[in-house]
Amino acid sequence: MASRYDDELWELVPEDPGPQPEHLRAFVQSLGRPDHALDLGCGDGRLTAELDAGELTAADVSRVALDRARRRVPLAQIAELEPDDPLPFDDGAFDLVLCAETIEHVRDVQLLLSEAHRVLKPGGTLALTTPATPPLMRPPEPLSPHLRFLTRGSLRELLGEMGFEVRSLERRAGTLFARATR
Repeated sequence: MASRYDDELWELVPEDPGPQPEHLRAFVQSLGRPDHALDLGCGDGRLTAELDAGELTAADVSRVALDRARRRVPLAQIAELEPDDPLPFDDGAFDLVLCAETIEHVRDVQLLLSEAHRVLKPGGTLALTTPATPPLMRPPEPLSPHLRFLTRGSLRELLGEMGFEVRSLERRAGTLFARATR
């Protein structure tokens, strides 16, 4: 069953909000050409469309977002996820898991990252982006859908604790960009 909360958020987003920011597009385009990639938390598919993979799976908890992704990336396999449930994929199924602008919205980050680790092949890559939070931040906007606020240090520590080896972690244009391997 789709997440009603996430569906309601996606209904507020215009059908065509325009392209993703260039720094996000460039990061996704730099990921090479994996045999099988998963866009975990694909949203409306605007970044999914930037992935060059032999096989591509787009997954999200929002049916509204997935309907949009299906139209943008018609050749991708679409997977509707259950919030807070294990991923419906086999162990080691993917060479690449992209998790772009998603982790900050997730209640159970430990489950998300342990499942990303599980579905990655040994040596596979987790590519993750999230808004960069300054170490001393103002209180978040009360209606923000962001549940998590990560700094470069807290993200590095989190990925390490979840069994990933961080290969690169940088901050650009207010965004953290991480590449880590299983």
